Amino acid sequence: MKIPKGFFASQSVHWATPQGTYAELDQEFCFNDDPCPLHGKGGLDRAWGKRTFVNPPYGVKNGLRNWLEKGIRESKKGKIIVFLLPVRSDAKWFHDLILPYAKEIRFIKGRLKFGKAKSSAPFGSMVVIYSK
Repeated sequence: MKIPKGFFASQSVHWATPQGTYAELDQEFCFNDDPCPLHGKGGLDRAWGKRTFVNPPYGVKNGLRNWLEKGIRESKKGKIIVFLLPVRSDAKWFHDLILPYAKEIRFIKGRLKFGKAKSSAPFGSMVVIYSK
């Protein structure tokens, strides 16, 4: 069966983090930075806060790899970096940048509903935590 092009794609790479998911993580980590707020720019080009939440755009070529590399560099400075990511355990970036460096990986049960989407995402999500 051939899957139609764009079947798993969306019209936008920017989707708001589900409020409950963010609130639960914020209660635990007390975030003081979000380098990629909805429709924001420039998060890769600046220093991040001590406790940073990152829900990067998922559909940009090499985008996740760039954000993860930045997160690793920032965590080596003693910062806590918490990513909300799609589960892609078959992806090269998962094996190269998450497994060797993540302090913790939390797989979210069920599928999240991002922003104003009418239905849940067509993929599972995970929380990846980097810290020194």
